Formats: sequence, structure tokens, C-alpha cells
Amino acid sequence: MVDYIVVGLGLAGISFCETLRKHRKTFLVFDDVSQQASQVAGGLYNPVILKRFSPVWMAQQQLEEALPFYAELETLLNVKLDHKLPVLRRFVSVEEQNLWFEATDKPGLSAFLSTKVLSNGNSLIDAPFGFGEVLHTGRIDTRTLYQAYRNFLVTEQILMEESFDCAQLSIIDNSVEYKGIAAKNLVFCNGFGLKTNPFFGYLPLNGTKGELLRVKIEGLRLEAVLKSSVFLIPLGDDEYYLGATYEWHDKTNTVTKKAKEELLSKLATFLKSTPVVLAQEAGIRPTVTDRRPLVGTHPLHNNIHLLNGLGSRGVMIAPFAAKRLYDSIENGIAIPAEMNIQRFVAKYRPA
Repeated sequence: MVDYIVVGLGLAGISFCETLRKHRKTFLVFDDVSQQASQVAGGLYNPVILKRFSPVWMAQQQLEEALPFYAELETLLNVKLDHKLPVLRRFVSVEEQNLWFEATDKPGLSAFLSTKVLSNGNSLIDAPFGFGEVLHTGRIDTRTLYQAYRNFLVTEQILMEESFDCAQLSIIDNSVEYKGIAAKNLVFCNGFGLKTNPFFGYLPLNGTKGELLRVKIEGLRLEAVLKSSVFLIPLGDDEYYLGATYEWHDKTNTVTKKAKEELLSKLATFLKSTPVVLAQEAGIRPTVTDRRPLVGTHPLHNNIHLLNGLGSRGVMIAPFAAKRLYDSIENGIAIPAEMNIQRFVAKYRPA
């Protein structure tokens, strides 16, 4: 018997597996690579919602847990994951500058927003009103993380590269059994795959498709993330991630011409150069109606659990949410009400 079966290996699954490993729990992972949102992501950690100049929910606590978490993974996997990068918010008017200055005095924001307006010195960028700088930001290389952690699990012989079929699951009083494998607990971390889950499919996981371009812009030499109507994330050698789109109806991982044109059109509003598109990717973000994660234990089965709904800020919140779920299961510590799936339990209808 193992302590846990974990289904899914995106940011949620990796974060929970690492939490288990550090507490010396035994586990087995099932992953069929059907969900790509964690890989098709810019990987930014940014404590500020730049559209509204407002703080991310529990940003300070998330960063305090996430940054040491990724540093430990770098050591375990012997890879570079955390790339420290400032985030520059392009101002479009004097009024927007004033709103920024007002935001720097707000609780929860003062530690993250610089009070200086940075002037634009890049001839390829149109930014006559300058930039505001967000502090304590960077990029986690989620692609490298996924592949390196997957390889680690393969080496440890604890990764099953196959779909998890809930129809073959048996639930016993104090354990579950799946294809002859017994486990004390089962945790679903499979992102948008939740929609077909018979235990948690009632939860309001919407799923938002996002598309991302990898582009080359000769001579731009950007050394910070630039956020305007789209973001540009430097990757080195004048290559950048350009993203991202938000599509609420299409639930496929297929890239579209429409998204490509939308991203390039928005980039053209402030870039005085023509980018070369190197690649295009798409994935479905596991988004929730109230923009909070889905974390907790099934209302009828106390050994079946969920870690999901990380949305577009999975890099920041995944380690934080994984720790809360672990502490709930193993130590009986209450999950914060804002992320606990109990907030939706009144809508639960047993099959």
C-alpha cells in the first residue's frame, strides 16, 4: 500500500508530490499528458493584478512559500527554474500614472510597487508615459520543471504514464484501490480534466483557453517583462513569450489563427518592429467562477481529495495550496474558507 495516489502532473500535481516527498510519504502518480496548461504558460510570478492595480489574493504568503519551494526543486532536479525579472507596466496616459501612485499607498501593494516612474529608453518601444515597476517578480520555467520532474518520477519508478479510469476505482473505509494498487488517499490534480470527474464534476470549474506565441524580435534587448495590452517575457537571445489570450468557449488545445492575429495586433500598438513567430501553443487554464482555487476533501468520501482551479497564477499559488491540502489531510488543519471546496458543497448532488 502507498500513502497516496496522485492524478495529474501539472503545477498542482508537482507541488503536492513534492510536499509528500518532503514529508516522506509514499505515492504513485498517474498522468496522461492530456492537460497542458502548466506547460503552455508564461510562468510569471507577479503579486499585482496590473489591469486594476490591485493585490493578488494572499500574495505575500504565496511568495513566501513559492520561492523557497522552487529553489529546493532546482537543487533536487539540478536545473535552473527561477529567473528573477522585473515587471514593467506600460502607462498609456498621465491619468494611469496617477492611479499607479495612488495604488502604491494601498495596503498590500506598497511592498510591491515602485514609487518611481521609469522613462523609456528603448527605441523599439512606444511608451511616452513611461513604466511602473513591480517588485519581487520573476519567471518559473514551467516547461523545464515539468520535464525534469517527470524524469525524476520515472527514475523513482513512481509514474504511471496512462489515464486514470475512475470506473475501476474501489472505495474502502480507510483506503482506495485501483487496478490492484491500494492507497490511503487519492488526490485529483488534473486541471480541466476535472470536468469529467464523477466525484468533483459538480464544482464550477469553467476552463479558459489561453494561447501563447514564442517570437523573436531582433534588437529589442528587453531585460524585463513588459506588460501592456499583452505581456512580453524575455527568454534570452531576443526571444520572447507573447501572451496571452483568454477564450471562454473553445475548450480544445488546438492553436488558432484568430489568437495569433489578436496577439500580434496588440503587440503592434507599442512595438516599433516586426516580430518573427517561432511557435504557438494552447492550453486550458483551470479557472473558477470566484477566482479562487478548489482545495479540499470530498463531502462523502474522506480519502478522496482535490487540488485544482489554480487559474492563471498557478506558479504562485500551487505550493501554497498544496501545503494547505496536505495539512488538512494529515494534521486536521482547516483549509482557508476562500479556497475550500466546502464553499460549493450546498450545490453537491450525489450520483
